Amino acid sequence: MNSTSPLLQTELTRRLGCRYPIIQTAMGWVSDANLVIATTNGGGFGFLAGATIEPAKLEDEILKVINATGGSNFGLNFHMFQENAMQCVELAIKYRLKAVSYGRGPDKETIGRLKAAGVLCIPTVGALKHAVKAVQLGADMITIQGSEGGGHTGGVPTTILLPQVLDAVDVPVIAAGGYSTGRGLASALAAGAAGIAMGTRFMMTSDSPTPQQTLERYLAVQDPQKIRVTLAVDGMRHRMVENAFIHKLEGASPMRKLWIALSSARQWKRETGMTFGHMLKTFFKAVKEDPAQMSQVVMSANQPVLLQRSMVQGFPDEGILPSGQVAAAINELISAPDLIASIAGEAETCLEALCARANGQALEEAS
Repeated sequence: MNSTSPLLQTELTRRLGCRYPIIQTAMGWVSDANLVIATTNGGGFGFLAGATIEPAKLEDEILKVINATGGSNFGLNFHMFQENAMQCVELAIKYRLKAVSYGRGPDKETIGRLKAAGVLCIPTVGALKHAVKAVQLGADMITIQGSEGGGHTGGVPTTILLPQVLDAVDVPVIAAGGYSTGRGLASALAAGAAGIAMGTRFMMTSDSPTPQQTLERYLAVQDPQKIRVTLAVDGMRHRMVENAFIHKLEGASPMRKLWIALSSARQWKRETGMTFGHMLKTFFKAVKEDPAQMSQVVMSANQPVLLQRSMVQGFPDEGILPSGQVAAAINELISAPDLIASIAGEAETCLEALCARANGQALEEAS
């Protein structure tokens, strides 16, 4: 590890073994081996998106990062509701990955297995009570995501949530939601965070696998109000870039929304495994029961393919575009290593200025 300013050395860098307290989060269809490699080589800490990597290819992706970076100094993200959740746990243990991240995560026993193998458990939460519960279950660190963040997000801004969680838990806290600059990193460290985590900013780099057409849509957004929360996808809070698909969902009746959901499943039935007969059966069952609830269930199951349509296939108006509000402040695609170096350099300058100001004030008071 190259020498870095002590101002940027935190419990995060010490425990994760990265040069800078900057984490690249696990974005579905975005956080692949290449992005994690670029992040690692740039001195940050990256997470593979285990939820959207095919189970048969997951081990190969892990090995690709290990071979390219010379070690297992990266993480794996997964959700316990995915079919291969235990495969993710076993692979993290097998290759002694530095960390795992998750939302609604594993039980205390599974967390205990990971910790016993030396794998740090770093859940992401959007509310104070969830942070406290995660620590009770054994979390080694906590990532808090404020409402400015993209995808599924809570309703509390980072500036409120971060100090609340810092006061309530005794593990290192990582701040996420609204970060893309060195000034942001400096402010988080000054508040007491161990570092920052960024998704949207890493997605908007030249190392991202996101198709050019989709990246151009993100770059075109200049108004943060166009990156807003919707409940239309699955009834939960999603922050996304406005597009034609979201407008269609939000304007649809429950029955229309159900049909849109089923049509999506039909269009990508190879990915979902849903046959036309099963769709019709589901549709008529929903008519008799609760079409509003059924549409949410089907749409939630379809979410990975809705993401795939925009983030992999390059049709930004036919899928969903998860995004933090910070996308409106980003106007160029630089490499992940250049991004990390820029953020670290700016943060160091800000913190040095803060220290100089404090020292000058102390000298003035002493004279």
